[in-house]
Amino acid sequence: MCLSVPAEVVSIEDYKAKVSVGGVFYNADLRLVEDVNVGDFVLIHSGYAIQKIDKQAAEETLNLLNML
Repeated sequence: MCLSVPAEVVSIEDYKAKVSVGGVFYNADLRLVEDVNVGDFVLIHSGYAIQKIDKQAAEETLNLLNML
């Protein structure tokens, strides 16, 4: 089973993004997702953004993960 985590994009340089997951920063490759901008939320898996998601879905998922 694979797990992807919602992350907010805080900066972008070329196809690399700095993303925040609950205040912890990671690097993510954006080559698999189109039209990503600073402030967007993406699902991160193995260092890659695999899907763009809306803020509400990201917050709901992060809240559920925090409850675990």
